[in-house]
Amino acid sequence: MRQFLKFVLATMVGLVLFMILGFVILLGIAAVASSSDEVSIAEGSVLEIKLSQPVVERAPRSPFAELGIGDMFGEQGIGLDEIKSSIKKAKADENIKGIFLNLDLLQAGMASVEEIRNALLDFKKSKKFVVAYSEFSTEKAYYLASVADRFYLNPQGALELNGLSSEVMFFKGTLEKLDLQPYIFKVGEYKSAVEPFILDKMSEPSREQTASFLNSLNDFMLKNIATSRKKGFADLKNISDSMLVHNADDALRLGLVTHLGYYDQATSFMKSKTGVKQDKELKLVNLGTYKKAADPTKSSGSSSNRIAVIYASGDIVGGKGDDESIGGQGMSEAIRKARLDKNVKAVVLRINSPGGSSLASDVIWREVMLTKKVKPIIASMSDVAASGGYYIAMACDTIVAHPTTITGSIGVFGMMVNSENFLKNKLGITTDRVKTGKFSDVPTVTRAMTPYEKMHIQREVERIYDDFTTKAAQSRNMPVADLRKIASGRVWSGIEAKQRGLVDVLGGMDQAVAIAARKAKLKEGEYRLRTLPAQKSFMENLFSDAETQMKTYTLREELGDMLPYYQQYKRVMQMQGIQARLPFEIEIQ
Repeated sequence: MRQFLKFVLATMVGLVLFMILGFVILLGIAAVASSSDEVSIAEGSVLEIKLSQPVVERAPRSPFAELGIGDMFGEQGIGLDEIKSSIKKAKADENIKGIFLNLDLLQAGMASVEEIRNALLDFKKSKKFVVAYSEFSTEKAYYLASVADRFYLNPQGALELNGLSSEVMFFKGTLEKLDLQPYIFKVGEYKSAVEPFILDKMSEPSREQTASFLNSLNDFMLKNIATSRKKGFADLKNISDSMLVHNADDALRLGLVTHLGYYDQATSFMKSKTGVKQDKELKLVNLGTYKKAADPTKSSGSSSNRIAVIYASGDIVGGKGDDESIGGQGMSEAIRKARLDKNVKAVVLRINSPGGSSLASDVIWREVMLTKKVKPIIASMSDVAASGGYYIAMACDTIVAHPTTITGSIGVFGMMVNSENFLKNKLGITTDRVKTGKFSDVPTVTRAMTPYEKMHIQREVERIYDDFTTKAAQSRNMPVADLRKIASGRVWSGIEAKQRGLVDVLGGMDQAVAIAARKAKLKEGEYRLRTLPAQKSFMENLFSDAETQMKTYTLREELGDMLPYYQQYKRVMQMQGIQARLPFEIEIQ
């Protein structure tokens, strides 16, 4: 017994010492990782842009991302802001001789790709080279790589250029098998967010709007590729529509790539351009390292003149929100902070959202309206700014969207499910109730709704739609009747939206900042940018996000390719109240 107690005590002491030692080591790693010491860039270096993780609006500041082990813990994402700032910095950096696009995989929205592509076109004005390499080039990856001076496609690789498509998954049959009865309340024939639950294929209005914006995006992309590759648009359109590219040889023969070659051949060319001997390593600098290098382009503008860039990314929900959602309360606080800050002369609201809670959207809209009265506020639309995303943008002084932005979807919907038969027939569960009034149990999911109850909810949906369209018409200075002709929940590309008066200017974040500065009567070099909401520090993330990251990592390991569907289910379960949002996923391939 004594030996057993000694063993237990020794084990406990060992565990405590291990935890203390681990904590000390972790603090040391954190101190190193969060160090702001600048790194020196060797002469003749090449900036490598490897987009193997999803491109998000802001660079993640999780402890695992900063330690360079984000993938291990389910943390993924490369900040669009970081990519663009690195390209801009490299343009002026004498030690950077070119950019290497390593495009094994590209996970980014159309507008994000456009932002990066435009930054690369600006970089080329420095007369430095851009080289791309890919083993398999998707449509969006090729669009980005088409700006390169040299594009090496692996001889056994492939290039996809056969047009864009969007696929929707429908669950009507699943609900029927489970004896679940959905109740749908919506306004707008194009409001297709509810269709997956009541149909087994696209409605004609949904098919019409999807075909329209897909063709708009596709033609815009092909025109820009044609310019970069010095080919005729009609020829490129024929190559795409006829799917004439089947392998790497086809891509070279049709002039879509400049070279067929392996990775070492691409790096060999860059060595010759940077003066590195062929038996030596090419001086590649990745984005993580380069962000710590000195920035010759950093603004030295007055700290009393600032333009606040407020990031609104994700679903719109009630409460504070987080890095993946836009909380009505949290976003309102950020806008209010910028409005009350005397040093902030103008605001840019950067939106990447399919929408969400109509109530939370209206709460944010109110803060935009209050800000508009005292200082310029400009909307900058990213990949998606639709439904609730458009709601929070419509009150801004100017709306800037990419030609490839998905926007509009001015409409609302509500959805409930009667699970009475599912509980009874599938699980053997019945329910009973006691009420003080006829409608005391409304809303409920354990019995069928009466016609009166359904009428009440439909009226509320229609009231919110009337309010949405009235406010949109006032903001866009057009009659309500005209606004409703282009509303009805219809989705538009940025180009289509501008043609219909829903958007003012086609462009990206840089154009939005320039417009904000001009309206605030600030010249280049007279102001600094301030980003909101403030991101957590390394140590805050270290202790607050560790559990979340481990949970995500475990789910990713268990679910694999099914993880996106689980995440979609979680988003549906978090919906409360009337919604103003896009279909749950618009995946363009």
